[in-house]
Amino acid sequence: MSDLQLSLIGLGAALVASVFAYNKWQERKHRQMADRVFRGNHPDVLLGRQQGEAAETDEPGEERIEPAIQTTAAETEAEAVAATARGGDEAPAGLQGMRVDEEPSHAMADPAIDCIVRFESAELIGGPYLWQAQHEAMGKLSKPLCWCGLNERTSVWERLAANGAGDYRRLRVALQLADRRGPLTDADLTLFLNGVQRLADEFLAVANLPERNDVLARADAIDRFCAGVDIQIGVNLVSAGAPFAGTKLRGLTEAAGMTLREDGMFHVEDDGGATLYTLSNLEAVPFAAEEMKAFSTHGVTFTLDVPRVAGGPRTFDRMIALAKQFAASLGGTLVDDNRAPLADSALDVIHDKLVETEQRMAEQGLVAGGTQALRLFS
Repeated sequence: MSDLQLSLIGLGAALVASVFAYNKWQERKHRQMADRVFRGNHPDVLLGRQQGEAAETDEPGEERIEPAIQTTAAETEAEAVAATARGGDEAPAGLQGMRVDEEPSHAMADPAIDCIVRFESAELIGGPYLWQAQHEAMGKLSKPLCWCGLNERTSVWERLAANGAGDYRRLRVALQLADRRGPLTDADLTLFLNGVQRLADEFLAVANLPERNDVLARADAIDRFCAGVDIQIGVNLVSAGAPFAGTKLRGLTEAAGMTLREDGMFHVEDDGGATLYTLSNLEAVPFAAEEMKAFSTHGVTFTLDVPRVAGGPRTFDRMIALAKQFAASLGGTLVDDNRAPLADSALDVIHDKLVETEQRMAEQGLVAGGTQALRLFS
């Protein structure tokens, strides 16, 4: 055997040994990262106490309980801080030296209504690469998904976005458990969990995947509660003979400060631009600004989406007062969905039902018109 052949064999053996050593080093580092992430006492939002508390305080046969839907006063402030920090690579002067929050704000990842996975890596992960990878892995999910990470430059939790430029080691993945389409399905949860695990393997990260049965049970419980308070109140105003003229309707809506949106409905808005209630055409044709002069209809509908509006009973009273003004101006009659006239006594019953609904929501920590309600009832 020639010297050249011996040299090539030696180089090949050295290369194989180097690759083997590198793989062992990566495996060891990955194991150390997993130990660091999952070591210690972490709170379980499905338990009534923290995991680190003394076991002797438990009652015999203590069961896991569902989390109450709660809001935090710091949500808005934390989100504003994160939005400010996204504007540049360096933290603003007011944030320098500030304590880093252990977890993102509930506006991004809410333990009460989201399935949250902790996703952490020993190495920096570029936001754009992770965004593209997660979109390819989980882009077909039917429920809202939020990736948020602790920006290594600004030390602020922020949402990942397609045009973001942050680098991250600590991330949270929040999948919403329910909305008006129903609870999270087993198929969606499988896609989510498999996708997160695949990304963890790709980026040499660790992810604390939850128990699937617990997640599905929470989703069903939230959906059942939401179904019981998901109420929309519609009051119809119908003509007694001649149809309502579009020009007259347009004048009344403008006088009431209503805004015609692209959905073909007039909206009454609060000071922040959120919809309080709407006015739609009782017939199939939506309202259109350019057609109002030649438009006519035999009826319109005032609608209040109860869980999405703060102060529902008070807003309902305002809506009814405006509906009565329209009825007097147009010569119409307020009726229910069966075209039966709505007496004041029937309106009082509806008002009381709204009071009861808001109380039921509040008992579960869910505020009508709040961030959680807007997400769940969408």
